[in-house]
Amino acid sequence: MLTTIAVILLILWVLGFIGFHVIGGFIHILLVIAVILFLIRIIRG
Repeated sequence: MLTTIAVILLILWVLGFIGFHVIGGFIHILLVIAVILFLIRIIRG
C-alpha cells in the first residue's frame, strides 16, 4: 500500500514538474512524502 502511494505521488510530481510550475512547491512536498514512504517501506521490509 505504501509503495502504491509513493508511486502515485511520484507520478504527480513528474506531471507537476513538467506542466504546472504554479503549484511546484506543493508537488515537491509530495515528492518528499513519496521518498519518506518509500524509505519506510524499505526499512520495514
